[in-house]
Amino acid sequence: MTFDKDKILNYCNHVSKNTLMQTLQIEYVDAGEDFLVATMPVNATVHQPMGLLHGGASVALAESVGSAASMIYVNSDVSEVRGIEISANHLKAKKEGIVTATARIIHRGKSIHLWEIKITDENNALISLCKLTNMVLPKRKTTDK
Repeated sequence: MTFDKDKILNYCNHVSKNTLMQTLQIEYVDAGEDFLVATMPVNATVHQPMGLLHGGASVALAESVGSAASMIYVNSDVSEVRGIEISANHLKAKKEGIVTATARIIHRGKSIHLWEIKITDENNALISLCKLTNMVLPKRKTTDK
């Protein structure tokens, strides 16, 4: 299988329509053999009451990019991905601008993927450091009702 960056980015952005990713304006912008990158604007829509980037919005960004990254590495005809654990350390406050989440694979097993997601600002300052564990499951058969 050859790696097609444009196809992956188009797919990730397409399946994000009408989801939390669209609500948060998350956009997938780069991909490689072992990473996926997405951006999210920081403005009042993702602030907590003190006017800073909400930690939950950061976690949503991290889980979105890490889960999408796992989907790149499985055969979606036979497998599904589910996030089973996420942890986040919020290291720096952010009021406005753009944050970038880069998910890099730490472990890619047959049933478990472990990702490190670094969320940085425009100056490459580390905003949050996250770890996401995804489970790879056999695809469930849908039944017609």
